[in-house]
Amino acid sequence: MKFLKQLFVIAIITLTISACETDDFCEISSPTPNLILRFYDKDVNDDLKIAQRLSIIANGKTDSLYTNRSVDSIAIPLNTNTTETIYTFKRNEADGNLAGNETATLTIRYTPEEEYLSRSCGFRFIFNNITFEKTGWIDSLSVTTLETINSQENAHVNIFH
Repeated sequence: MKFLKQLFVIAIITLTISACETDDFCEISSPTPNLILRFYDKDVNDDLKIAQRLSIIANGKTDSLYTNRSVDSIAIPLNTNTTETIYTFKRNEADGNLAGNETATLTIRYTPEEEYLSRSCGFRFIFNNITFEKTGWIDSLSVTTLETINSQENAHVNIFH
């Protein structure tokens, strides 16, 4: 009888240990890629040009992604629930001069596609058939169409101003 009790305890322990799963950790910090933009001098195409005191606001939102920052590149998210994202870019060449604000808009149209990564990471979105339209102080874009955005290792679009 003692042997059966020991065998039963060993069987329960073995079943308990074998039922445990290893922990899954998602090692990707941002699975859905952002749109990477770099700013260049419109007169000298190879020279990065800082966008002075830049603020970026998504259409229909009141809070800014960037507020009064001087940068030569930015990463902005695309809305995965729609097929279009519109951003307003405000810059000011003169410090503190609100009257000197210049505005531009960047309209991005795309087809979002959901992609399964793993149980720990879940799903991410990639963006296909991307087109860009610009207005305002943005002089030109390096591309007006992209086939896909599936990573954020390099800049996707160069903005010349």
